[in-house]
Amino acid sequence: MQPRALRHSLWAAFALLACALAAGAAHADGSIEYAVKGAYLYKMLPFVEWPATVFPAPNSPVTICIVGHDPFGAALDKAVADQHVGAHPIAVHRNAAPGDTTCQAVFISFAGDGTGVQALQAFDGRPVLTVTDSGGPAQGIVSFVIDQNHVRFDINDAEAGRDGLTISSKLLSLARKVQPRKAGP
Repeated sequence: MQPRALRHSLWAAFALLACALAAGAAHADGSIEYAVKGAYLYKMLPFVEWPATVFPAPNSPVTICIVGHDPFGAALDKAVADQHVGAHPIAVHRNAAPGDTTCQAVFISFAGDGTGVQALQAFDGRPVLTVTDSGGPAQGIVSFVIDQNHVRFDINDAEAGRDGLTISSKLLSLARKVQPRKAGP
């Protein structure tokens, strides 16, 4: 299969899966936008590699933390129920403090109170997949965007590398935009 065709096939499969998972889920604010974003959020996790030291035990959970406003409601809990990343179950921790050391992934909401920017700063340099919403004043490693009425995402792979994370080329190929890592010396 040609690289372009493979990319489109992967994107279509990823989008269909996210939409299928979100189809029956009600989002806390009444639309499916955050059900789709929640499905994307947890479906990205298997495509991220963390340093082994992040997990205290081989079966410790991959914890998705929510900092600030929780736009997902029960949709995220439904999506992650009984899901695993390898041997790691997926857990959701709401009302996390900026810099919470139990987080492997964090969704940061920008509610206008400055908490979002503080959270990004607190997680900077740590092996945590930071995910931000469209329209925020700053971006995480993954930033959700609305593009032609579809939920898409941009990835800052350079920042992921600085934070000790490796993002699979499969996930990078699905991103709308990628800020690449700098080539070696």
